[in-house]
Amino acid sequence: MRRVTLFVNGTSKNGKVVAVYGTLSDLLSVASNKLGIKASCLYNGKGGLIDDIALIRDDDVLYVSEGDPFIDPQHAVNVTSDQHGAHTDWLTLNIGGRLFTTTRSTLVSKEPESMLAHMFREKDVWGNKQDQHGAYLIDRSPEYFEPILNYLRHGQLIVNEGINIRGVLEEARFFGIEQLAEQLEVVIKNSQPPEDHSPISRKEFVRFLLATSTKSELRCQGLNFSGADLSRLDLRYINFKMANLSRCNLTHANLCCSNLERADLSGANLDCANLQGVKMLCCNAEGASLKGCNFEDPSGLKANLEGANLKGVDMEGSQMTGINLRVATLKNAKLKNCNLRGATLAGTDLENCDLSGCDLQEANLRGSNVKGAIFEEMLTPLHMSQSVR
Repeated sequence: MRRVTLFVNGTSKNGKVVAVYGTLSDLLSVASNKLGIKASCLYNGKGGLIDDIALIRDDDVLYVSEGDPFIDPQHAVNVTSDQHGAHTDWLTLNIGGRLFTTTRSTLVSKEPESMLAHMFREKDVWGNKQDQHGAYLIDRSPEYFEPILNYLRHGQLIVNEGINIRGVLEEARFFGIEQLAEQLEVVIKNSQPPEDHSPISRKEFVRFLLATSTKSELRCQGLNFSGADLSRLDLRYINFKMANLSRCNLTHANLCCSNLERADLSGANLDCANLQGVKMLCCNAEGASLKGCNFEDPSGLKANLEGANLKGVDMEGSQMTGINLRVATLKNAKLKNCNLRGATLAGTDLENCDLSGCDLQEANLRGSNVKGAIFEEMLTPLHMSQSVR
């Protein structure tokens, strides 16, 4: 029977004498139980790795490691033992004048690719400066470093009240602790108040209207009115440029001279609205209802819908004398019984458009697409000059 003396790697105290039986794995299991560690490697007194049970002789002194390299107990510095005989290599950091005492394994194990791990993985390799008490000097903020050190100790992000989490994030980035930096970015993002993109209600908008003089332009550019009930309101001269008015109820509203350029009016209801002199260039009114609307301004100011998307709109019975629909898209639109006298429809897409009963006297249809368009019961005949240059 052979027996050996086992010590924890780097120590020469609290050794255990055990009998050698079976395989190397059996001996490691016995070492784990005796020393209270998770044994994975055995070294002889000269640091040689034991990888075969046959290499062990009677009365050998062996050092048990949890996987870390061999540490000569005669040259170990700042070595201590806990109640189980495990050791840790203690060191002190001077962070911005405040001392933090921790272990080398704490700084190295959790984030092995961080700056701290590279600084303290091997002694004296980095050439760290030390103060008169032997503490390693690092010129960083101590209050932001403390949460980082605690994270390296137990893996949990805990930031005390009163500490700016953005400061902790900058320290984490400086020390190259990427996992912690990612967690902090998520916390910062979640702590910010959500951006309010909720639509403006009728009640809120009426409050704006009442607080604004009738001679002043109300600036509503880019605002969200999606689904709002704005029916029968006085909306003259308001700037709705690029606003979201989709599915809005604008029936009987007065939009005289309003700016709806590039606005989203898809699915909106503008039946019987006053649209005299309105600017709707490049707006999106696909699927909207504009039945019985008045685009005709007695003063001669013409409504401008150039380049507008009017696919599938219902404009039946609307007054559109002189309206500018140049290069607009009216595919599958319904324009029955509309007054389009003098209207500009040059380059307009009128495919499958219902123009039954329309007045197209002096309307400009040059270059327009009339494929499948319906021209029944026209009030005035169409002349070739209206569609051909």
